[in-house]
Amino acid sequence: QVQLVESGGGSVQAGGSLKLSCVVSRSSNNNFCMGWFRQFPGKEREGVADLTGFGTARYADSVKGRFTIAKDNALTTLYLQMNSLKPDDTAMYYCASTRAVLCPARMTEGNYYYWGQGIQVTVSS
Repeated sequence: QVQLVESGGGSVQAGGSLKLSCVVSRSSNNNFCMGWFRQFPGKEREGVADLTGFGTARYADSVKGRFTIAKDNALTTLYLQMNSLKPDDTAMYYCASTRAVLCPARMTEGNYYYWGQGIQVTVSS
C-alpha cells in the first residue's frame, strides 16, 4: 500500500515562494520516479516536474528556472520549491508516483500510478 500526503500549499503574492512537501508511505522500495502535477479548474492534470530514482529531474517549460524538485536522502519526502510564483501558477497541486525507477517518456497523468489528495496553491497579483 502506498500513501502520498502533500503539505505546504497556501496563498502567496506574485513573486513569492512556496515549498510543497509530499510524504511517501510505502512498504517497499521508495526509489521510484515521482512527480508533481497541477490541475487548473476545468482542465486535466498537467505535469510540472518529475524525478527519476537516480535523481534526474525534468520540468515543464512553464516552470523551468523557477521550480525545483528534490527528494530527501531517506527517500521518504518529495519536495517542490516554487520561486517567482505567478498568478498563472494558481492550481491544485498533486504528488504522484510511478512503480518504476525511471520516469515515463511523457509526463502525463495516465503514466503515474499513485496520487496524493492534492493541495491548493493560490498566487495573487
